[in-house]
Amino acid sequence: MKKYQDLAILLLRLATAANFLSPVASRLGFWGEQGSGWDAFVVYTGEVNSFAPPAIVPLLAIVATTLETILALMLLVGWMTRWAALGAAGLTFIFALAMTYSFGIKSPLDYAVFVDCTSAFLLATMPAYRWSVDQLLDRP
Repeated sequence: MKKYQDLAILLLRLATAANFLSPVASRLGFWGEQGSGWDAFVVYTGEVNSFAPPAIVPLLAIVATTLETILALMLLVGWMTRWAALGAAGLTFIFALAMTYSFGIKSPLDYAVFVDCTSAFLLATMPAYRWSVDQLLDRP
């Protein structure tokens, strides 16, 4: 199994980054007509965070988008991978909790948010990140 571990880690890193970048691209209009758009995302953010005061919902949308973008780019190039993976796990766990509170357990299960969370956490536990900036800088 060790034979495939480096490739599996790379693919997990790239898949986790893609799981963040695709929704960001959607809300920023890069997916064209298939995208959701920013306004729809802000509305959805308010629905997911139904417990939050409406005045802070746009800020939550900006913070979520910023964190998703930064973490995805860090994972994509493999820079500070362990920290980026832990951040991704934490962010998706928060998403899962908010979705569960607002919509019930079915929603985060349907969107595989718990899978995203645990796969990012698993990535954070890897001993090394081959084919990454971390490897070039010789960081574990």
